[in-house]
Amino acid sequence: MFDQVIESMRKATEATVKIQQEMFKKWISLWPGFAVGQVGCGEQAQQLQKKWAEVVTELVKRQQEAAEVQFKAGLETIEKTFQIGEVKDPEELRAKTIELWKHCFESLRQVSETQVREFQVAGEKWYDFVSKLAA
Repeated sequence: MFDQVIESMRKATEATVKIQQEMFKKWISLWPGFAVGQVGCGEQAQQLQKKWAEVVTELVKRQQEAAEVQFKAGLETIEKTFQIGEVKDPEELRAKTIELWKHCFESLRQVSETQVREFQVAGEKWYDFVSKLAA
């Protein structure tokens, strides 16, 4: 059972990273005048590419941190789920089930808010680069 849960989490994380990589590749391909592997770029273009690489690295690190938080919340949920099996009293079972339900939804809310904030940060950084490139 644990193997299935961990495997599902691993697959979800891999899919998220793959989507992010594809998104960054698409963003870079949208830069006017910047072809992937373009030779003979000016110094300014090289500086922009270097800065963009730094930004992408930062964004990926932040996504990694967010994924670690998700895994930690998932493990806590699994631990609390097993605690429910130890309950002997129906009222305690009800209380622990409600607590687990609230914990799951709170974790989901936090993950969603983090993803929205990270998307906003990425969008702002993308806008900054496009406006610098156009200037």
